Amino acid sequence: MSGSSDYIPPKVWTWNKANGGQFASINRPIAGPTHEKELPMGRHPLQLYSLGTPNGQKVTIMLEELLALGHSGAEYDAWLIRIGDGDQFGSGFVAVNPNSKIPALMDRSGDKPIRVFESGAILTYLAEKFGAFLPTEPAARAECLSWLFWQMGSAPYLGGGFGHFYAYAPTKIEYAIDRFAMEVKRQLDVLDRRLAESEYLAGSDYTIADIAVWPWYGGLVKGWTYGAAEFLQVEDYKNVQRWADAIFSRPAVQRGRMVNRLSGDPSSQLHERHDASDFDSRTQDKLAAAE
Repeated sequence: MSGSSDYIPPKVWTWNKANGGQFASINRPIAGPTHEKELPMGRHPLQLYSLGTPNGQKVTIMLEELLALGHSGAEYDAWLIRIGDGDQFGSGFVAVNPNSKIPALMDRSGDKPIRVFESGAILTYLAEKFGAFLPTEPAARAECLSWLFWQMGSAPYLGGGFGHFYAYAPTKIEYAIDRFAMEVKRQLDVLDRRLAESEYLAGSDYTIADIAVWPWYGGLVKGWTYGAAEFLQVEDYKNVQRWADAIFSRPAVQRGRMVNRLSGDPSSQLHERHDASDFDSRTQDKLAAAE
């Protein structure tokens, strides 16, 4: 089998800093800050520290959707956290999220600042704060939260499992790729079967469940993730494709996907967002032209 070796795990694991891979320079077996660095603060009540990965997109999409509904209190500053440079290990960021992962949110709208970390927690917090995108009827709420937590439990198999071994690992290991490809296709089938009977994941209404799942699985079936669309035969999942297209047609989703983004066409990258007008004036193509 390709990628096989005679490796036998030692009795006690030790950290090999030169273990290779795209993220070897930032992966470590201990928590806490590596350096002193305070976080910037803008003028809006909500301060977001993030990067335009699927997990980061969840929160910026949610905030743009709330603003589209007229919730002015959802105005926010989105600060770029360059995880490849280790920004998430700065003392200020660790104070907001001790797990050193994006996204992290500070809500300064009240008497005492409130920190919220983990994307699912942030979505739930914002939904409850503004009374939007989370049903209140018990059965509908339970369905929504079930799919939200499905995403939280399933996406690590897509990202840290399949994505890592298919796209990022320094060597291609057939067993690992097969194992996680099988699981990702099973997850896509779970979604496809649900979306065959329901317009959105929680029912007839668009909710935080869709906002959480779409950046990962919508991006996957649209061919934006890991270059794996053909490998996984994503066109077979017709109901997921229909749902992914419907969500991407939403202007707030398109805006949210741009925020803190570092890849793709420069016109689709808004590295930091401090005002709604930034989408028209501060995308990377506009900044480059101004220079």
